[in-house]
Amino acid sequence: VQLQASGGGLVQAGGSLRLSCRASGLTFARYAMAWFRQAPGKQRELVASIISGKIIDYGDSVKGRFIISRDDAKNTLELQMSSLTPEDTALYYCNAQRGNLMYWGQETQVTVSS
Repeated sequence: VQLQASGGGLVQAGGSLRLSCRASGLTFARYAMAWFRQAPGKQRELVASIISGKIIDYGDSVKGRFIISRDDAKNTLELQMSSLTPEDTALYYCNAQRGNLMYWGQETQVTVSS
C-alpha cells in the first residue's frame, strides 16, 4: 500500500493550499480516509476524515476553513485549505483505515508565514 501526498509548501497567512493524496495497492473505496497533522512539539492530530463520501468530520481548529474530499474512481484524497494561519504549520499526513488495517503516507510540509 502506498499513500503519496503532495501539495504542501510555503504560503502567507490568509492564503490557500490544496493537498492531494494518491493511493495505490488497496481497494480505496472501502477505506476511511483522513488527513492528520503534526506540528513541532505537538501530538499528531486529526484534521479531517471522510468515509464513503458521506460521513465527514473535521478537527475543531479547521472547521469552516478546510474541505476534505475524495474521488474513489481516481483513488485520490484531497484537502482544500483556506484562511491559513501560522498555527496550521505542520507536517500533514494522509491516512487510510479499515477495521484493524491502518496505513500512513509520507508527510507533506505546510508552512504558513505571518
